[in-house]
Order: sequence, then structure tokens, then C-alpha cells
Amino acid sequence: MTTKDKTKKRKSRFILRMLAWFGATVLYYIVFSLLFDTPAEYELRHSTDRLKNEYEVLLKQYDSLSVVVDNVVERDRNIFALMFDSEPYSFDSEYNTKRIELHESLLEKSNSEMQDILEASLNNLEGKTSALEQSYTTLDERLAEVGTKRNNIPSIQPVTNHELTLLTAAYGTLMHPFYRTLQSHQGVDYVIPEGTRIFATADGVVKEIKGKNSTSGITIVLDHGNGYTTTYSHLQSVKAKRRQRVQRGDIIALSGNTGLSLAPHLHYEVRYNGMRVDPIHYFFMELTPDEYQRIIRIAQSGMQSFD
Repeated sequence: MTTKDKTKKRKSRFILRMLAWFGATVLYYIVFSLLFDTPAEYELRHSTDRLKNEYEVLLKQYDSLSVVVDNVVERDRNIFALMFDSEPYSFDSEYNTKRIELHESLLEKSNSEMQDILEASLNNLEGKTSALEQSYTTLDERLAEVGTKRNNIPSIQPVTNHELTLLTAAYGTLMHPFYRTLQSHQGVDYVIPEGTRIFATADGVVKEIKGKNSTSGITIVLDHGNGYTTTYSHLQSVKAKRRQRVQRGDIIALSGNTGLSLAPHLHYEVRYNGMRVDPIHYFFMELTPDEYQRIIRIAQSGMQSFD
């Protein structure tokens, strides 16, 4: 074999080795890419996981708000059925339009912008949750200090309202149904059929029973001691007697439509040391934190006084 042939053979072997090494390198890169993430890919994958978790949290919040909206819709249907014997108008179309617009605006945002929005929402939620937990801790501490006298503090709703849809007027300034002017509404209203059972919201003594000739109609007032009294108005009849001692949950009356009343309902008031206070904050014994937040939102929505 000549020197020229040997040189050519060495070159061929060198080229084959280079091709083999190149093929091995490409194969290694492909296998490595399939089995392992680069730092950028790893960060992107975990960022996506965080976004999914945050999305699930927001989805739960959305479901909770949907329940509140459904309760408000059902409450309005009850009012229309009692007042006008008809179904109310539907605002589902307008609500859906706004929801679609919100969805489209979110689609236009980048992943980083979505993450910022989600983080801000979560931080806001964490702050509210912390404040709520602190308020309940404070409440538990005060109840522990009160001891057995807690039974004399109004702490349940005066009617059965598990779905929270019966509350139709809150404490505050509302439109008077007859005078059509804004006036102070110093209790809460429940739209319920005549003859619905009314419960004592705390232990106490029947202080006063008023006849149906007054604007508040047939009314019963309970004195719970500790400065608390509760008033139940526009009743059909009273099941307790004056100076009778009652316990929380006892049936003391049946709802009605007596006095200056727009429709059958119960007007309920709580007083502490002679001053009217918002009864919404005295349902804590039967409401979970989520239900308390729901009934607060319902009370803050537009409402119509019935007396």
C-alpha cells in the first residue's frame, strides 16, 4: 500500500470518527432534552404550576360569590312573588355580558400580568382572612369572659333562614315603602309567609306586648338582661305571656302583616343599653365565617324596607 493510500485511509477514519462523535453528541443532547429540563424550562414549568394553584383558589372564591348572587336572586324572587304575584325581571344576560368582558380582558394580559393580578388578589384575601380570624378570636375571648351570661346575648336569627335568602332589608338608611323618602331603618326585615314561627334569640323575659293598632302592629319585646332587649314586630299572634321567662330558640310568636306593613314580614331589632344596633352582627352562634360574610354582602346590596 502506498503512502498516498495510507494517508487517504487515515483521513477516512478521522472523518468517520468525527461523524460518530457528532452523532453521539446530537443523540446525547436529544436524550438529555427529553429527560431533563433546562433552568429556563424548569422555572417556566413551576411558574405554570403556581398559576394553576392560584387559579384554583380564585375559582373557589368565584364559586362562593356565585352562591351569594344566587341567594340575592332567590330573595328578589320571593319579594316579587309576595308583592306582585309574578316573576321578577332577569338580569342574567347583563351579568353574563360583564363576565364575558372580564374574561376577554384577562385573555389579553400576559402571564406575568396575570400572575401579578393573582398575587394581588391573594394578598388582599389573606389580609381579609387574617382580620376576620382576629375578630373571631377576639369574640371568643369576650364570650369566655362573659361566661354563662352569654345565653342572654342575642346570637341567632329569629326565623329559620339556612339559605340566607329571607333577609330583605338591612339596618341603615332605606327607602320607606309608603312615604317614598329615605328614612332610618333601625332593624332588619325578613319576608316570610304569615304564620311562620318566630324564635327568641336569647334567654330573657317578656317585657312588653303591643296590640295591632300601632304602626309596628302586634309586637313582642324581650328583656335579656345585660342591657340587651329584642323587638319582633308586625306579628300575627303572640305565643308567650307578659313576664314569662323564655329561652333561646323558644317559639314566642307567629309572623304576620299587622300595622304599617307593605307585605307579610318580620321586623326584628336589637337594642343595647337603649341604643339600637345592627342585628346582623348578632347571628354569630348559627353562622360560619363564610355564611357571615355572605349575609354581610346580602345586607350591603340594594334593599327595600317593608315598614
